[in-house]
Amino acid sequence: MKTLGIIPSRYGSSRFPGKPLAMLAGKPLVAWVVEAVKRAKSLDDVLVATDDTRIVEAVEAYGGKAVMTPSELPSGTDRIACAAGDFGDDDILVNIQGDEPLIDPALIDRLVARMGEGSRWDMATAVTPIRSAADLAAKSVVKVVLDRDDGALYFSRCPIPCNRDSEPDIAGGLYVRHLGIYAYRGGFLKRYIAEPPCALERTEKLEQLRALWMGGRIAVIRTEDDGVGVDTPEDAERVAAILAGRERAGNGR
Repeated sequence: MKTLGIIPSRYGSSRFPGKPLAMLAGKPLVAWVVEAVKRAKSLDDVLVATDDTRIVEAVEAYGGKAVMTPSELPSGTDRIACAAGDFGDDDILVNIQGDEPLIDPALIDRLVARMGEGSRWDMATAVTPIRSAADLAAKSVVKVVLDRDDGALYFSRCPIPCNRDSEPDIAGGLYVRHLGIYAYRGGFLKRYIAEPPCALERTEKLEQLRALWMGGRIAVIRTEDDGVGVDTPEDAERVAAILAGRERAGNGR
């Protein structure tokens, strides 16, 4: 059994073209992500899955590994499956967002550990508390309802669960938002990418609903980390300042 960390990284972006190669505190964004992910102790290897040779060159220039994948692949999930190549049913593949250079390596290790609890989980992902009414209402913030074992029951862009009789108690811990990191068991990932998108996925525009529709079990871990991504040039400036501060302090994390 092997455990792979795979970072999908496409050059094209409607809001931030060329984002993976944006320079942050002296290094390309994608290089920062690779460095952070390589600090996870549970991964046997780390790969960048891309469709652009410029990203391959940037990753390799900073000591990382990159795999070219077809540009027409429909999703990041398909891209990581393609990059992993001939993986086994018991292997664990972790899909890490390519725009989160501040990701905590310990979060990756916790996901892998959760998958190691036994074959009951097909996937694992993470959530963090919703901290404002605006985030609860925002369609860009994906909400999750959990069962008693912290397994995912449903993901939605709508505020869930609905409080029928009063305003939602955001401070009560019931309302959580999804963070875009996934661990897959190899056998389930093969089934997943062979299944066409279901009506729920097409409606909410959320890939993970396909897994639930298929009967998959998704384990969820809780973290206080809100996840800091780079979606715009303004985000890049803000994250670059944080990275530069860490470098000056001699703390790469």
